[in-house]
Amino acid sequence: MQADARIVEVDLDNPMHVAALRALLDEYARGPEGGGAALPADALARLPQALADSRCYAGWLAFADGAPAGLLNGFLGVSTFRAMPLLNVHDIVVSARFRRRGIGQALLAAAEAGARARGCCKLTLEVLEGNAPAIAAYRKAGFAPYELDPAMGRALFFEKKF
Repeated sequence: MQADARIVEVDLDNPMHVAALRALLDEYARGPEGGGAALPADALARLPQALADSRCYAGWLAFADGAPAGLLNGFLGVSTFRAMPLLNVHDIVVSARFRRRGIGQALLAAAEAGARARGCCKLTLEVLEGNAPAIAAYRKAGFAPYELDPAMGRALFFEKKF
């Protein structure tokens, strides 16, 4: 299905963008893919400034039918094996009422175009293994599981909270 959304790069100085970012990220967090709990109010309050302070942030918003419909948050990093920048997709959400309209694919395409414009050599992301719709969307967009040598297996994503 063709996306019927307008995709724009996030402008953290634009109050409409900040409100959309907060609302969409909180919707994502409240769903099963995001842990099922609202984001703390103080984290939502600090988020725009934290992103603005990071010189590595790159984000895109989708608007459809006059409303925020989707969000992709990414962060620039470096591929040490290629000595080039990369863009990691940290969050992607399409609001429930706008799903199955191609908005996720449009956000991924915008991130790819943004990454290419920044001289990146690749996009990376992680996904929960039980999130079959997201995995299908990522495969459709050309993503594949990461491995260097099949004998060593696929990469796993770990975290250590503090």
